[in-house]
Amino acid sequence: MIVRIVKLTFREEEIETFKQVLEESKENIRAFPGVLHLQMLQSADDPCIFFTYSHWDNAQALENYRHSELFKNTWAKTKPLFAEKAEAWSTHQLHLLT
Repeated sequence: MIVRIVKLTFREEEIETFKQVLEESKENIRAFPGVLHLQMLQSADDPCIFFTYSHWDNAQALENYRHSELFKNTWAKTKPLFAEKAEAWSTHQLHLLT
């Protein structure tokens, strides 16, 4: 399993636009083959910073999504709203502490 964390920093005036893009695409992203879990988080300290936190079956499932029309269309609507370049990390879960 791959855990993907992406940091997105938006211009303040574009936050609501981003939330609309997310609302329009979240069900399709969640239904994409290989997606096990999808969360959107907003920083408690800076409302312009968001994180996606997603679980994928494997690296190939993530790559399939990144090359899909769904990703390309969603990214085309999201990228112009950024205040800073997005940062992304693919990780492996070592332990789940509950």
